[in-house]
Order: sequence, then C-alpha cells, then structure tokens
Amino acid sequence: MSNPEIGKTIATGDFLTNYHDLGQGDPVLMLHGSGPGVSAWANWRLALQSLHTNFRLLAPDLAGFGYTPAPPGTVHSRQHWLDQIVRFMDAVGVDKTHVIGNSFGGSMALALAISHPDRVNKLVLMGSVGVPFEITAGLDAVWGYEPSLENMKAIMRTFAYDQSLVGDGLAQMRYEASIRPGIQQAYASMFPPPRQRWVDAMSHPEAEVRAITHPTLLVHGRDDQVIPLSTSMTLLDWIDNSQLHIFGRCGHWTQIEHAAAFSRLVRDFLQDGSTTAG
Repeated sequence: MSNPEIGKTIATGDFLTNYHDLGQGDPVLMLHGSGPGVSAWANWRLALQSLHTNFRLLAPDLAGFGYTPAPPGTVHSRQHWLDQIVRFMDAVGVDKTHVIGNSFGGSMALALAISHPDRVNKLVLMGSVGVPFEITAGLDAVWGYEPSLENMKAIMRTFAYDQSLVGDGLAQMRYEASIRPGIQQAYASMFPPPRQRWVDAMSHPEAEVRAITHPTLLVHGRDDQVIPLSTSMTLLDWIDNSQLHIFGRCGHWTQIEHAAAFSRLVRDFLQDGSTTAG
C-alpha cells in the first residue's frame, strides 16, 4: 500500500524536498506546522482534497519534517527554511503565489512576504507564529516531545478542542511517523530547551510586519492551547490590509476541526478580486 504522505521529489539546494502538487489554477503554497510526526500531507490532507479543484496546491515538507530529510549536522533556522522555500518555488516554476501558513508555517509565510514581497500575492495565516508571545505549556510540550504513543496522544489532545478527533489510529500514525530513522534526532535538534528562545527566533520585527501590504486573512481557534489567540490579534493590529476570523469550539486544528468552513473561507478570500493588492 502506497504512503499518501510521499508525493513528488525535487532538488532544493541541500535538500531533496518531498511535496504534493495538486490541481490547476492560481498557485497556492501551503506551509505546515511543526508538530512531531508532521508532514505536509498530514497537515493539509483535507484542504488538499477540497481546494484542488480551484487552485494549484503546492505543499512541501520543510527540511527535517515529513519526508524531506536534512543532512546530518544541519543547523535548522528560519533563514535556511526560507532558502528552501524560495528554491522550491524556483524549482517548480512559480514566480508568485498565494501562501497559507499554519503555526510555524505562518512564520515562514511571513518571512517570505517580508523578504520576497514580489513573490507573494495573498497571505493566509492560521494559528500563526511570527510575533512575540510567552510560550504556552502546550507549545512547550509539542516542541519537547519524547517519542511514545502516550505522549503523542497527549499532544493530539492538546491540539484538538473536539477530543473525538483524537482516535487511536491518528495517534498511532503520527507516533510511527515520529520514530522513523533520523526523524526524532532532527526534531529534537530544532527546538531544544529553553524553548522561549525559539518563539523569539521565529518572531519578526514589528516594523517588518507592519510593512506588509499583502491582503492577509488571519484564522484562529478561540480555544487554541498551543498558539494563543493574542498572536492573531497582534497580527491584525500590525498588518493594515488584514482581517481575522475566529472559530469558537476550535483548538489548533482549524483546518481539521472546521475543515469545510476553513476551505470555504480560504477559497472565497483567495478568489475575491476586491482584496487584491494594489
């Protein structure tokens, strides 16, 4: 049986990037979060199914995550992930794209918009990192994950408001993904304690965020225990051309807990000509 997490492979500098390329139309780059055992497919599988009829969806595994292995000794940083993203866009022939970033991926979407503004059309930031906040117990546990099925279940429960979504099958799948050869070693090297410094390292200067002119949709779960709602409130304040949609009864998994509504919101925002950057 084929593994749906494995898509195509393309050279991006020092990395062979695993990615998914579905649909036709305006390109949309989808950047995943940083949970243990994550991959682009695990993060975006429902959105990929619902949005590929409207857009060309490009969902890469960033270096050290999913099925994009990082060479031994790689020093993970926002800049090296940004370099990979730019090289990925070049490799797949995309000059300009909409960008959807989830959590850690939101900080990377902001990095792309700040460093390469001409390559970004619209931004969607969901439960986004990228501005200063005091690390939550939930995020500290996510980044401090030690492999075990029970620990993975606990993290999945932290992600979800609706605990019925956290079945044994999902936890088992993510646990097995987290213990593939080399994965935990790479993951542990990304965010070692004390972890507040990584929140700070993934944050962007206020002036750089305020300079963003791209139309921006902010999405957040009211009950998010991983990334506080205050981050999206800060982004709403700092990004002039922005709007915020808050989902009640929703944790850090908006794209899963409210999958249909999330996809409708994104589709309408990306297709709305009145929000095009001028």
